[in-house]
This record gives sequence, structure tokens and C-alpha cells, in this order.
Amino acid sequence: MACVLQIGAGGVGGVVAHKMAMNREVFSRIILASRTLDKCKVIADSIKQKGLGEIEIDCVDADSVESMVALIEKYKPKLVVNVALPYQDLSIMEACLRTKTHYLDTANYEHPDSAHFEYKEQWAYDTRYKEAGIFGLLGSGFDPGVTNVFCAYAQKHYFDEIHSIDILDCNAGDHGYAFATNFNPEINLREVSSKARFWSKDNDLSKNTDLKKDTIYRKFEREEKHFSLEANTQDLKNEDYFGGQWQDIAPLDLMKEWEYPEVGVKNSYLLYHEELESLVRNIKGLKRIRFFMTFGESYLTHMKCLENVGLLRVDEIEHNGQKIVPIQALKTLLPDPVSLAPRTKGQTHIGCYIKGIKDGKERTIYIYNICDHEACYKEVNAQGVSYTTGVPAMIGAKLILEGKWGIGAAKIPNNADNSDMPKGGEYQGVDSNNGSGVWNMEQNDPDPFMAELNKQGLPYVVCEIDSKGERKVLEDGRK
Repeated sequence: MACVLQIGAGGVGGVVAHKMAMNREVFSRIILASRTLDKCKVIADSIKQKGLGEIEIDCVDADSVESMVALIEKYKPKLVVNVALPYQDLSIMEACLRTKTHYLDTANYEHPDSAHFEYKEQWAYDTRYKEAGIFGLLGSGFDPGVTNVFCAYAQKHYFDEIHSIDILDCNAGDHGYAFATNFNPEINLREVSSKARFWSKDNDLSKNTDLKKDTIYRKFEREEKHFSLEANTQDLKNEDYFGGQWQDIAPLDLMKEWEYPEVGVKNSYLLYHEELESLVRNIKGLKRIRFFMTFGESYLTHMKCLENVGLLRVDEIEHNGQKIVPIQALKTLLPDPVSLAPRTKGQTHIGCYIKGIKDGKERTIYIYNICDHEACYKEVNAQGVSYTTGVPAMIGAKLILEGKWGIGAAKIPNNADNSDMPKGGEYQGVDSNNGSGVWNMEQNDPDPFMAELNKQGLPYVVCEIDSKGERKVLEDGRK
């Protein structure tokens, strides 16, 4: 049906390419490009060996707008799927704008010199994408991505108003190493070591009375360091946003023992995650939203030691007469996440715990997916963390090419006050040119995406939880 250009050949990239090759009725021509051609060849060879046909490969510098433009003009794809580094989002978005090509990514922009991420610079492309008549889909991974769609689905089918959302991310897998990260080490460790934050417009909910202080990560905490560093992780504040407040918390300071159905009770830490920023604007009646991720004692202890000796620094230092960034050197020392795939066992469990009102009565709904690491490796040579990000990227691309999302497809209006938007983003979320512009996941009809999750390997479960904590299954896509 269409030609697609994929940028990025890491763990997630391998999943996306495999899954697109499994849906040839939509992805008739697949081009995979990366800075490292050898990585592309490994993926192409695997796809061919699995009997999924052939894909084309090419080389590109995704940091260079000119290099990206030349590649797009060479193949003239209908859609560019960006699963490269978040640092490269803006250069790829700019290349798509110049060539009038639809765009999709899985994570929002991060500046390479600051452990900080937000949608502002991508939302600023909205007006120009509308004028060009192209569609940009932001955050089509799992979290962000599927979690946004879970919330939109709950809003559409199970609530009149949603008051609180807790997004829960649990990796109960074991790769056998003392310390490793399940996706890009630099991105992972920057994210986890940054300050946590949540959004609230309710004084009682903002107290987080259900959470407690961490005792594992803080065991080796010291106020003084042997090096000076000014980073956003130290700049804790409250910041007004969209009728409520972002409230900052020190990294890994607050946690809760959440029970994950079919997996068990896990220590879950309050973090900041990018989907919160858009969900605040698009979910009706919201009073509080938080994000949690599970960590074991070994991971936290290793990470705190790395922080204390300065290996999580994102600024340049001088070493033997050369400039290096410590966290990038650490990335070189740690296992490549792709290499973890054949040795990882266990499951991932990601879901949205949602409270609100339906027909005047309080209601609690939990929507989740469980993914098995070994099954993922058998299917696409990847572990579950890559799989849960790569499959939604393929689904988002599939819906765009089928016309179910994107140009000509209905959007979900939020009637949001956009007075705080950056220049170019003043009309983000307003469908002023036949579905073009820059959109977040929850601003699209969730139903076709949810249906594809069940077909493409990430079936979802919807439970209702009563006042006694008893769960009743309302939907189970595995059956």
C-alpha cells in the first residue's frame, strides 16, 4: 500500500521493522536507515530469515537536516517513522516539514546537554505542519503511547469525568547481569536520575498520602559531592500549569508497593514521564496524574553508586586531555540492550489506574498489558521492553497509512486554553486543516488502536475495581 522510511536500528527499531514486515498489505516497501549500516543489515537479514520478505537499508546522519532531506527525497516515503534518539526528533521533524512527509515518533524531544524533556519545541511545529498539510504523531510507543490511548479509551467508554490517573510501569524481567538497562543506557539513566514530578489541582490529592519515603536509594545519599554540577535534578520547585501545578520531588524519593495483577507486589517509584504533560491538557475533569516505575534493590544501589562517583553527569569533563561526557562513557561500558534479548526472562506489566465518575457514581478502572520477554524474542529477536515500544510504533504508522488516523480522520477536540503554548503551537489540538498538524496519541480515536493491540501482540485487559479492592474483568483481549 505504501512506502515507509524508518530511522533507527536499535532494539526498538528491530521490532518496528519486523512488525511492519508482518503487515505487508499496508507496508509494501520498507526502508530502514541508521548511522550504522551494519545494524540495519542484521535486522534485514533476520526479517528475510523469518520468511517475511526483504527490506531496503541505507545510511543517514539523523542529526543533519540536510542528510535527512536527501534521504527522504531519494525514497519519497509516505511516512517517516522515527525510532532514533530523542535528541534527533527536531532535525527529523524539520526534514519532514521541508519535504511535506508525514511523521511519527515514540518519545518527545530531549536536549543532549540537559536531562530535561518536554513537548514545547515539538508542539511549536503544529502550525507549520497544518500549513504543509502533513500529519505528525508524537509518542507512539507504550509509555508514552499506549498509556495515552488507554486513558482516551477509558474517557470514551467508562467515565463521564476522570479525576485521577496513575500510570504504572513494571518490568519484572531478569537478564542475569548485576546491572544493565533495558533500553538505551544514556536515555534510561538520564530519565530515572532526573527529578520526579506530578501534576495536581487538588490540595488533598497533592499530599500523596498513599506514598512513603524511599529507604533503598537514599541509603547512600550524601548532601555533598566531590564535584559541582548544576542540573535540573537539583532545581525543585512548584510550577503553575494548565489550572494546576507541577510539583517537583527529588529523584526516587517517593514510592509505593503497588500490586500488579498476575505479576505481584513491586516497589514502584514516582517519576516524571512525558505523557503527563499532554494528558493534563486532554483528559476531562483531571485533578491529579502521576507516573510510577518499578526498581529492584540491586538496580537502585548500583545506580546510586554511579551517581555518587559522577558517572551520571551529562556535562563535559576533561579526561587525559580530551573532552568526554561521563554518562556517555558509562553507556559504552554497559551491555548493549539488544544483547539482553536472548537472556531475559519474565514479564513486563504496564497499565493505567484510573478513578472518576460514571452516571454520578465513583468508579475505578484499571487497563493493562502483560508482555512475556521470551515470547518477544522468539517472535522478533527482542526483549519485552523493546517489543512494547516497537509494536505501538508500527500500529500508529499502520493507522496513518490506512487513513484511520491522520489526514481526513476525526480528532478528539479538547477545547483547551492554549495561551501558554509556544509560538506555532497556539492551535495544537484544533483540527483546522483536514486532520493535519502535530497531535498527541490521546487526541485520536482510541478504538482502532485498541483493536490493533489485540491483533498485533499486545492484548489489553480492562478491570473494574470495587471499594474492597476486588477486580472484575470487563474486557480481555487475550481471549
